[in-house]
This record gives sequence, structure tokens and C-alpha cells, in this order.
Amino acid sequence: MSLSTTKKRPADDKDRSVSPPPLKRKAQSAITKSAVANFFTPTSKKPKERTTWSERSPGDGIPATLLVGAYVPEKGDDEAPTKRRKVAAFDLDSTLITSASGKKHSDSATDWKWWDRSVPARLKQLYNDEGYRVIILTNQGGLTLHPDPNSKAPKRNSTERVSNFKQKCNAVLTQLDIPLTVYGATGKDIFRKPRTGMWQEMCKDYGLDQSSIDLQNSIFVGDAGGRKAFLQGGKAIPKDFSCSDRNLAENIGIPFKTPEEFFLGENPRDFARDFDLINFPFAGENEEIKFEKKNDQELVLFCGPPGAGKSTFFWKHLKPLGFERVNQDILKSKDKCFKAATELLRDGESVAVDATNPDPDTRAQWIALADKHKVPIRCVWFRTPIQLCEHNDVVRSLNKELNPEERQPLPKLAFTGFVSRFKEPKLKEGFQDIVEVDFKFRGTKEEYEIWGRYWL
Repeated sequence: MSLSTTKKRPADDKDRSVSPPPLKRKAQSAITKSAVANFFTPTSKKPKERTTWSERSPGDGIPATLLVGAYVPEKGDDEAPTKRRKVAAFDLDSTLITSASGKKHSDSATDWKWWDRSVPARLKQLYNDEGYRVIILTNQGGLTLHPDPNSKAPKRNSTERVSNFKQKCNAVLTQLDIPLTVYGATGKDIFRKPRTGMWQEMCKDYGLDQSSIDLQNSIFVGDAGGRKAFLQGGKAIPKDFSCSDRNLAENIGIPFKTPEEFFLGENPRDFARDFDLINFPFAGENEEIKFEKKNDQELVLFCGPPGAGKSTFFWKHLKPLGFERVNQDILKSKDKCFKAATELLRDGESVAVDATNPDPDTRAQWIALADKHKVPIRCVWFRTPIQLCEHNDVVRSLNKELNPEERQPLPKLAFTGFVSRFKEPKLKEGFQDIVEVDFKFRGTKEEYEIWGRYWL
């Protein structure tokens, strides 16, 4: 008796056995054969790492927030850096590379592929054939170079993210194999696009200045171009998450293109900025005074968002009229403000309350104080758009010459909180009058050169 058994095959099994296996589309991968071979190569025999990493600080005594990786091929840089007067600058994510997994944000060193197959050849052409200095300027807010020792977040996570970013950049730069420097801004400081800190670091690294760069023929390419949403073939194409790349190019004074325009030759799409400097030109240093004192003694209540220009208005228009200022940013609490205002009113002084005072309940407390001291109360309403206020706050906090009181940057909540509470001031609340002030830049031409850039 045989110990083997015969298994009956389904009727259609024969057909399946001669059918070819289904074709699978080969996924594009950033892992090359050389990379795999390199993984199994002993450390002692691996080629020397060609990317040198360093860190930069935005100021004295401040932890470093800019990560810089400079790649030099084995053959070196065949021309002196100063000979290259044209600069081709690129964003990294969603411009040169994208995630291979399809995730919005890759979470590993190997999860990347070229944004388009034409990217590496085009970058090599720019350097080798067209004489461009090629650089990468990228915001990397998810990285932390020096974690806060008081933070509860695991420090290992921060270290791992930075390591993954370096490994990914090493792979990208190695495949390109041209002299190239990547600048990664990890903080919300002068290095973060659209601010020009990374560009300025590049200029120092390559011995360039604005007068020696061919700005007209230089370019910045990035996906944050402020493009509007639109329909394409019945499919909704979302708007850009930001306009920071376009605004950086505007700040530097070089042309801007999106990846679709630069690599694929597509036509430009319509774009829009939430805050456009074209609406706020320099109007000269002389300004007509819009405020006059109407009573021997009075209490003036400011109403407007943080960064609306309230303090500047006080120093230019109310201080010369003899007003004393009560400011919560300085005194730190509402109780201290009321105490200071009470003492000044008792001494016969006119007082300006420099605070946001967004709602009737807050304003009612000051109206009651004025009534108690038998002093007329007036309101100055600063009708400044909230995006402009955020711009003003960043300009003030990042430029010492425009920040005499050394104000620190405000959190986003300071602006959204005001918007959620704001109610337009009305005469029926008890004001003698309400003076409306629309924003206009108040400063010198030199100050406007700083203010009149994109900072958000």
C-alpha cells in the first residue's frame, strides 16, 4: 500500500497555472544598489562622509536653531565660490523630494523619493552647465536642535528626528553629487522663511553680497506660493498652505517659481497673500496729527489688537499733549493698571490706557473709574487688520531698532483671543467720543526698509 496520497486539484487550477502573474507597477525608491551595498560594507572600508554639518545661532547667548549641511564631492568644487554670481535656491519638501510612502510628512530617513524624475538632472545642469550656485533653504519646524531641559517631551525623539533629517539629506546630496549646501531653519526666528536669515548665512558662507549677486538671473523655487484652489479635470486642487516661499523671493529681490513651473513648464496659477505689502506703501515721515485734547483732564482708552500700533500712536500723539501712559505689558496685571491709573487721576494727570480692551465688559471697568473721578472718558479705536498686527509683532520682536521696550513675540493665542472677544466700541457705552485710527506706517524711510518686508 502506498503511503502517498493524491490531492484532487480544482477544475480551474490548470487554467490558473498557465496564466501569467499580474503585473505590478514598480515603486520609485530612493534606495539604490550602491546604498544597499554600502549598508553591508564594514565601517572601516566605507567612503568618507562628504557632508559636513554645523549649527548657527540667531544671536548671542541663544541656542542654535539653524542646521547647515555642506556637501563637497570627492572631486571638490571646480570653481571659486565667488565666481558663481547666479544663485538657484530651492525649498526641499514637496519641491525637490516628497515621501515615498505617500505620507504628508515622512518619519524616517529612507522615506523619500524625487518630486519628479527630472529633478536631479536639472539641478546638475544648473551647476555644471549654467554656472549657478545651488542651495537648499528649508523650514524644518519639526526639528529641535537643543531641547528645553524643562520640557517633558522625550529628548530621544528630538535627537532621532535630527539624525533622520541628516541621513535623508546626505542621501539626497550624495545622489546629486554637486557642491551644495542645505540650510534648515528649526525655530521661529530670523532664519525662518520668508525672513532672509538663511539667505544671509549663504552669502557669508560663499563670500557674496547683494551687489555681487546677479539677482535678476537668480531664482527661488518652492511650493509655498500662495496659490489659490482650483478645479482641474473635475478634481479640486487645494490652495497652498502658505505664501512664505514667494515672499522670501520678494524679500531677496529675485524671481520666484513653483516646482510645477520650474521643472514641468506649467503656466503660473493665480495666487493671493493674506497680507500684501503693496497696500501699505511708505507715505513719508510727516503725518497729520489725528488726535487733540478736548478736556483739561481726561481718560483715553485704547481699543485694538496686539501689534495694532497703539504704543507708537501714544508716543507720537498723546505724550506731547501731556498724557501719562498705563500699559499692561509693562505692569503685567490689570489690577496694577487700575492702581496706577487711579493714582495718576488723583494727581490731576490725563491718562491713556494702552491695552487691547476688546469687549464692553472690560471697557465698562474703565468707564466706571473715569466716572468715579468725574473725568471724561474717550476711546481711540485702532482698526488694524489682524494679519497686519501679527506682521507688526514679528517685526518688533526681531528688530532691536524698532523695539525700544524689548517686547517679546506674542503667541498666536494673543491674536485669536482678541478676535474672539472683540466687540466694536459704541458711544452708548459712555464715551465722550470715539476716534477711529486706520493703520499707516509711522516711521522713517530707514525703518520702513525693515518693516516693508514679509516676515510671516
